[in-house]
Amino acid sequence: MEHVQSTHDYIEHHLTFLTVGEGWSAINLDSMIMVWLLGLTFIIGFRYAVSKGTSGVPSRFQCLVELVFEFVEGLVKEIFQAQDKIIGPLALTIFVWVFLMNAIDLIPIDFIPAFTRAIGVPHFRDLPSADVNVAMSMALGVFILVLGYSFKYKGIIGFFKELTTQPFSHPLLYPVNLLLELITLISKPISLGLRLFGNMYAGEMIFLLIALMPWWMQWALSVPWALFHILVVVLQAFVFMVLTIVYMGMAVEEHH
Repeated sequence: MEHVQSTHDYIEHHLTFLTVGEGWSAINLDSMIMVWLLGLTFIIGFRYAVSKGTSGVPSRFQCLVELVFEFVEGLVKEIFQAQDKIIGPLALTIFVWVFLMNAIDLIPIDFIPAFTRAIGVPHFRDLPSADVNVAMSMALGVFILVLGYSFKYKGIIGFFKELTTQPFSHPLLYPVNLLLELITLISKPISLGLRLFGNMYAGEMIFLLIALMPWWMQWALSVPWALFHILVVVLQAFVFMVLTIVYMGMAVEEHH
């Protein structure tokens, strides 16, 4: 554990972002740096696998990339019934990118902050998916795509008709339908982002609490929790990807 004055200081230090600006214009630089760094890691890694790919005996990394690609491709074909060239790459990007962001939580809690402090950076929170701004901005991006695909496949009139004519078909109940459907529509990105944020924030807090314990208890608790947290890391990336595909599929689906 880092040398700090108290337990409160230790937790506050790890939960403080490297921020520039104030209010709505504030930017968490540490989250942005990690998001871009992990995004580049994804692009370079998969690009390397493609450039070094062979039809003969593949390398272990090529096998891993092909396994992930085929897994995502199978899910997209099963869930998204329409033909579209964007959904597959979108789903693959979301799954790998969110997984890489979540996997940062498996690095020892003091490792990256201690390194950044050694080079003169006072605060650096290294888990971007535990930043509500990152999680909600990704969910907002999915929401914008859902609206765009709804307008593309159904038109503005068709989309508005869908919101007003379901689940009740009587014209007097159209305002009720609109209210219910708008609540459902808006709740999708909120639940999508908060689910990712909440799970990763809780996992980060547990690691912090374990780090505050005596050294002889840390190994006994951190190793089992880290092994369990691997499941959380993968599952949250999987859930975010699957819900994105489902929402996109609902956007292009015709309701009768």
